Amino acid sequence: MAHATLTITMPEEVWIHELSTAYPESTFRVLAAVPGPESGFALVRITGPTVSAVIEAMAEHPQLTELTVAQQDIHEATVHFEATTPLLLVSSRESGVPIELPIEIVDGEATVEVTGSRERLAELADQLERFGFQYRIDDVRERLQERQLLSERQLEVVVAAIDAGYYDTPRRCSLTELAAHLDIAKSTCSETLHRAEEAIIKQFVAALPGVAEHVELEDRPTSA
Repeated sequence: MAHATLTITMPEEVWIHELSTAYPESTFRVLAAVPGPESGFALVRITGPTVSAVIEAMAEHPQLTELTVAQQDIHEATVHFEATTPLLLVSSRESGVPIELPIEIVDGEATVEVTGSRERLAELADQLERFGFQYRIDDVRERLQERQLLSERQLEVVVAAIDAGYYDTPRRCSLTELAAHLDIAKSTCSETLHRAEEAIIKQFVAALPGVAEHVELEDRPTSA
């Protein structure tokens, strides 16, 4: 499974582009959203110095057919609404790629995180282009579960080392003491930790934007 972070420019004809560019100092944070047959429903938190003006503009916009203010103060409000053009939700539904919430939209641009197969992500890109979205891919990486990254034994030893204070500064447990606690040879304990640390560090570096493409990673070990 691949995890991607996208910056999406909303089409100019969509209400969120019009309002977020008219009030660029405001942040629209989509907390929940669901597409209907011909519309979409969303819960959005708006923050900024002109919240009241933003809500008034939303209430008057023809693409928003229903608007309820759930909470409001001077610089923040939470609103529930129905929109007639939920293009981003439709793109997600048609491609089969769930969009992770929350989504932040500022000045016409949305920061979106998605997880799916490479084929599904390619289909999402096609759907975005179909509906007139412009986008750039900020980051793509494989999403691994901890049990894929480390073997059962490596995970056991690393957790024991953390609990014993092996990685504390100053260290509260020596390698000899850790090996004795686990009832394994000191050399086995050292080798298992080294392989686990190698896998963890390489995965960490691979996830850093702008770094992974400059580092050639070897296959990760799957056993101690």
